[in-house]
Amino acid sequence: MSRAATRARQAHDEESATWRALGTLVRIVVTDPRCLAEAESMLRAELAAVDLACSRFRADSEISALRTANGRQTQVSPLLAEAIAAALRAARLTDGDVDPTVGAAMNALGYDRDFEQLQAAGPATAVTVRQLPGWRQVRLDGRLLTMPSGTELDLGATAKAWAADRAAARIAARLGCGVLVSLGGDIAVAGPAPRHGWRIRVQDVTGAPEDPPDGPYALVAIRDGGLATSSTTARRWRRGGDLLHHIVDPRTGQPAEPVWRTVSVAAGTCADANAASTAAVIRGRAAPGWLNALGLPARLVDTAGAVFTVAGWPAPSVLSGARASGSDVTQN
Repeated sequence: MSRAATRARQAHDEESATWRALGTLVRIVVTDPRCLAEAESMLRAELAAVDLACSRFRADSEISALRTANGRQTQVSPLLAEAIAAALRAARLTDGDVDPTVGAAMNALGYDRDFEQLQAAGPATAVTVRQLPGWRQVRLDGRLLTMPSGTELDLGATAKAWAADRAAARIAARLGCGVLVSLGGDIAVAGPAPRHGWRIRVQDVTGAPEDPPDGPYALVAIRDGGLATSSTTARRWRRGGDLLHHIVDPRTGQPAEPVWRTVSVAAGTCADANAASTAAVIRGRAAPGWLNALGLPARLVDTAGAVFTVAGWPAPSVLSGARASGSDVTQN
């Protein structure tokens, strides 16, 4: 799941490590180079545990084992319970736009394995409206989980963002340094920020921070909180003549209409930012008004490349908490 880490010294004595895990690019940056080795070790262990608990692509994962529960109440591990609780919170906050019960619909669309192993093209899929179990049918009481028989959970919309928040907070608390954790387009920061904040480049084409930007971009700086970008172009595949993407509208069981190429949102946590950016893709043209009403700074890029900003984006150069703005250079 990972490759040897590559390290690059940053300005102001920041240092980073980069590798792949959870099917995405992982990057950790610390304000004290002496902390990097232990911070990287902690993050690798954290992500390995999250993968074993939450991956729907692993036959030996805890979440895969839930498929045989057949509607029975099941006790889950503390880690999986926390991940499911985060997913249910995202569902509540988005009025069900982000729904963890879309697993079966994702499989039916062909997204049934790690994206790197997914065939870029395949036979046509039947385009049907699928009735999902719905997040309200999932009951979590502490570690006791109950859901309808046949329900397949997909925590992909929230688990990486939640994991970024969790890992950044744990590493900062243990090592006492400033930490930035990026899992694809999901960024969480914790601990003391660099003097000028964490500088983050927002662009619509996946890339590495050290590479020149490809196309329009924005450069922002934050001191705390979380950032997330959701995209309808970063993970796409064909089935028959249909071009599909991974953000599913739970009302239809089909990919959301691609009104937006990318949506970048800031919030008090990475998990909340991810929930809002994912829901914005699903809400389509109604997204700017919804985000503005919530006071979440956001940058939306439509399929023609036009950029729309709401709720103070771009805000001042260094922002805080829910007033932060931006996203990583790679997207979910």
